[in-house]
Parts: sequence; C-alpha cells; structure tokens
Amino acid sequence: MEKHGRTKKEFYGVIEWFTGFEEDKLQTLINEKVTFRTFFEKAKIHPNAHLIKRVVCGYRIEEIENEFEVYKKYRQMQKLIDELAKGCKMEKILRSEKK
Repeated sequence: MEKHGRTKKEFYGVIEWFTGFEEDKLQTLINEKVTFRTFFEKAKIHPNAHLIKRVVCGYRIEEIENEFEVYKKYRQMQKLIDELAKGCKMEKILRSEKK
C-alpha cells in the first residue's frame, strides 16, 4: 500500500474525507460486498467534492452527467487515490475552497 512514502492512515484519511466512512465502517462495507450504488448512497460525500476535477482514466470528471452520479462519485474517489499515490500534498488532495 505504501507508495511515495504514503501510509495506510493517509489512504483511509482520504477515503474518510470523501465519504465520511472511518476505517472500521469502510471494512464492514467491503466485507458485506456492497455495490458502489449502496456504498455511495450510505456515504456522506464531502461538500467540497465538486472541486475534484480534471481527467482520470480518460474521463473528465466535471463533464460526467449528473444522471451517472454513482459513476461520477467513483471517478472522484479514484482521482483522490491517484493523487495520493502520486505523492501530491494532502492539502491539495483534501480540497478546500479558495478564498
């Protein structure tokens, strides 16, 4: 799991920031093998999630239609994990609105 000096704690921190799920709850959902739809329905998506933009796996996140909400949330989460793996600063990953 560790890459670019990143830790599991940082990984779980990013997931918790985005979904509101602490490590134990996340593991429970994984063990229950919930679908992405159920996962994101139970999540409390961070209010600044709309700031997650740009391209991940060839898809521009901000251009994904609202009717594909589950897919969009999945790509947003994937973008956060990609940034963590690439060694981005936590302040950038855990977006805050610019004043």
